[in-house]
Amino acid sequence: MNYRHAFHAGNFADVLKHTVLFALIEALKAKPAPFCVVDTHAGSGCYALDSAQADKTGEYKDGIARLLFPDMHGDGNAPALPPLLRRWLDSILDLPGNEDGLKLYPGSPLQAAAAMREGDSAQLCELHPEEATLLRELFRHDARVHVHERDGYEALKSFVPPREKRGLVLIDPPFEAQEDEYRTIEQTLKQALVRWPGGIYAVWYPIKRRSQVQPFHRWLQHCGARRVLRAELLVWPDDSPLRLNGSGMVIVNAPWKLDEALREPLKALGRLLSQDRPADARLDWLVEETG
Repeated sequence: MNYRHAFHAGNFADVLKHTVLFALIEALKAKPAPFCVVDTHAGSGCYALDSAQADKTGEYKDGIARLLFPDMHGDGNAPALPPLLRRWLDSILDLPGNEDGLKLYPGSPLQAAAAMREGDSAQLCELHPEEATLLRELFRHDARVHVHERDGYEALKSFVPPREKRGLVLIDPPFEAQEDEYRTIEQTLKQALVRWPGGIYAVWYPIKRRSQVQPFHRWLQHCGARRVLRAELLVWPDDSPLRLNGSGMVIVNAPWKLDEALREPLKALGRLLSQDRPADARLDWLVEETG
């Protein structure tokens, strides 16, 4: 309950998470049937990059700002962004408030809503009262979006399967519980996969020490899903508990050809978001159905 995303909005972890989210929604939109997006930890939905919180950390400067101004961190000859990254960045710049440049960074709920179609829907869960109030205000005129001030893990069983029978669950907790958070995610996924075995589940996770993440990956390899894709970006070595060294997304029941859609964007993020050492971008299958 103490975590506030305003301090971290637009950082390198957000860039990875939201690139993957954008690719997932594009994959869902490839078919005309409507879909539902369920966000278990929605936050307030939008963040001012000139706020006191964002200014205190300045994390967005080594995140989304590097995509806006790629030559500032290279030799002046930065290659063009891959098409998917370009479409994602344009979708952010097209939002109200960003007419004169990037002033507001949209969280996952607003990015999803901006990409959704008229017949699609979203169920957003946020337990923090102030964040939930801001979220309701943000979507007060959007009948497609429903905000719930409740625990997203507990609420998920009420939302899957959605009435659309197609869609995506985004699980993006603040990880205040540290390693215990993974066990909660595992239990939540186990129950959700029973109720909705064909749903797409995308889970974001921080990387500090690799040993903290490995048990979760092993669990995923035996969770019964036939396709689990992993995307990671490390800007620092994964051997220190003192800072966020990288982050990852695992996509259970990843859509067809999602790996192909993400390969070049992830390489570009590795180049653009490097710190004092080359960033390590990883895209591979933890589980891949064959035959």
